[in-house]
Amino acid sequence: MVQIPPEARELLESDALAHIVTINRDGSPHVSIVWVGLEGDEIVSAHLARYQKLANVTRDPRVSISIEGTGLSSRGLREYLVVEGRARIQEGGAPEVLQRLAHVYLGPDVKFPPTDDPPPGYVLRLTPERIRGEGPWAS
Repeated sequence: MVQIPPEARELLESDALAHIVTINRDGSPHVSIVWVGLEGDEIVSAHLARYQKLANVTRDPRVSISIEGTGLSSRGLREYLVVEGRARIQEGGAPEVLQRLAHVYLGPDVKFPPTDDPPPGYVLRLTPERIRGEGPWAS
C-alpha cells in the first residue's frame, strides 16, 4: 500500500467524478463513472446492486481509477490523478456511503438513495498500490 499524498486526498474528497476500470472476463477493460470518497487510506465507492464492475472485482481485484483535476500542473497541463491497486467488496453499507457522498456530489440537503428502504448493497474498497498522473502527486 502507498500513502495517498494530501493533494491527491483533496481531489479524491472533492466532487470530481472518478472513472473506475475493472477487467472483464475476456481481459477487456470495463469503465464506469462513480462517486468516490476516502475512509482512512482506502478509496471507497458504493453500489446498490451487484453490477458488472463488482463481478469483475470478485474475479480479478486489480482496479484503476482516474480523476480529472481542475488545476494546471507545473508543465501547464490539466491535472489528473490515477490510482492503481487492489479492491475488495464489502457486503452492506452502501446506502450510508452513498448518503455521505451525495452531500459532496449533490449538496448538503439531498437524500440519496431517494427511497426509504434501499437495499444494503456493496462497498468497493480500493487499496492504493501506485499513484501517478499529472500534478503534485506524480513522481
